[in-house]
Amino acid sequence: MAEEQTGQAAFLVGAGIFASKLAGLVRQRVFAHYLGASLANDAFQGAFRIPNMLQNLFGEGVLSASFIPEYAGTLARGEKREAAELAGAVFTALALVASLIVLIGVLAAPQLVGILAGGGSTLSQIVHPFARFLPSSFIQWLAVTGATPEEDALTTTLVRILFPGAGLLVFSAWCLGVLNAHRKFLLSYMAPLAWNAVIIGALLVYGSHRTAPDLVVAVAWASVLGSAAQFMVQLPTLRRVAPAIVPNFKFGLPGVRRVFKQFTSAFLSRGVVQISAFIDLALAYHLPIGTVSSLAYAQTLYILPGSLFGMSVSAAELPAMSSALGTPEEIAAQLRVRLNAGMERIAFFIVPCVIGFLALGDIVTGAFLQTGAFKRANTVWVWEILIGSTVGLLASTLGRLDSSTYYALRDTRTPLKFAIIRIALTTVLGVIFAFQLPGWLGLDPKLGAAGLTASAGIAGWVEFILLRRGLTKRIGRTGLSVRYVVKLWIAGLGAAALGTLGRFLVPTSRPLVLAAISLSAFALGYAVFTVALRIPEASMLASKLRRRSGV
Repeated sequence: MAEEQTGQAAFLVGAGIFASKLAGLVRQRVFAHYLGASLANDAFQGAFRIPNMLQNLFGEGVLSASFIPEYAGTLARGEKREAAELAGAVFTALALVASLIVLIGVLAAPQLVGILAGGGSTLSQIVHPFARFLPSSFIQWLAVTGATPEEDALTTTLVRILFPGAGLLVFSAWCLGVLNAHRKFLLSYMAPLAWNAVIIGALLVYGSHRTAPDLVVAVAWASVLGSAAQFMVQLPTLRRVAPAIVPNFKFGLPGVRRVFKQFTSAFLSRGVVQISAFIDLALAYHLPIGTVSSLAYAQTLYILPGSLFGMSVSAAELPAMSSALGTPEEIAAQLRVRLNAGMERIAFFIVPCVIGFLALGDIVTGAFLQTGAFKRANTVWVWEILIGSTVGLLASTLGRLDSSTYYALRDTRTPLKFAIIRIALTTVLGVIFAFQLPGWLGLDPKLGAAGLTASAGIAGWVEFILLRRGLTKRIGRTGLSVRYVVKLWIAGLGAAALGTLGRFLVPTSRPLVLAAISLSAFALGYAVFTVALRIPEASMLASKLRRRSGV
């Protein structure tokens, strides 16, 4: 019964994520139509990532690690008053810290842009420890590359506008944490629809009669309004399921102190991840114009399966894992069962996504983005970046579930240590793969963007292996069987063959028509092959469809 409830929760999370990510793809398609891979779009995508660190540092990931386990555990023990006080104190602390960071971000925007998206001297400082391993010509080249003064000025303006919106998204993440603990999953993950809708509306209203720089400024203001809308749509439901929650300053309560203790490690872990993101941003600014926006387009696509399937399972499992009661051996046994089942569900969906991006990534990209200023050449470039992302897609998605297991065990320090190792490796490999590898192989420098995503994938596998070894010591052996993974790959490759066949049997230059044919053949083929190979997840899905259709 508990497993069925968790499956329903994962479905609701997945449904919400799917709706919000689909809206995000529509948003990026409209972006692509009006802005393509232009300098103004590079400025917006770079500016957006700078204040977005606030949401990432204090948002869902950190709250999932620190707040949700404590809050859900308190509710599981029937201590409703204590849970309400805990949630109110955490809200107050987030409000105080986020407001201070927003103020600093607005005032220090020029300095932030100079550090994170500036000229060659910034990147020179980043790679300085590795300078003796790099050609002198590369070090000299850094001094004459980077963002232009016009791009810096526009990025600074956008950062100042966007920072308050990022602060509001922190409160939205707090709502998500409370609602998830009360097993209210759908609304929180659909709330980003409001944010996307406001941005899309601004693009449609102003896109045809404003210059690109003026348009991205208008979109930045729309992003702030959308952030407020995303927060507000969750409040009525939150007040209904947890009416006793009010902001308070009871920071000395035992539960609050435990949250703050776990929060510190989780915050540092997210901070390390943000450092990696900013290093990637700094590196991308030294690649050809259009790299930053092309990476953003590719990211919208490659994080979709991880968010849809990895996050849905992890978000549904975290409250359930955190509520496990009994002896340490009994808790470990419960975690092993949940972890193995969750990994199988994730792999069932992620493996075909990896194969699909490899074989049909241009079709996927063209269907969502190829319009207006976004041409076929842009589609191919984004596809190349997607190919790089496939290196670590499975590892990063499974690693999210592993991290949730550590959080359920009230351990945020171990994921932090492994994240630091991953970031260090990503930085070293990123410099080599982005700038040196294309030259060594005689490839277009634009492919350095694919090198960034591939290097992150390699580092992601290292982190996943470390997480897995640590969990084995804590709760016993878990993981996917080789036979199960081989079956998934056989089914995925067979489906890719059908999708590729559809590409050639029905030749067309219309991206949406081509996607409808090839991707439908791919999806149908994967369903048939997985059922034929008797993969449990496929059989369960087929059984549910038969029951609902009355067959």
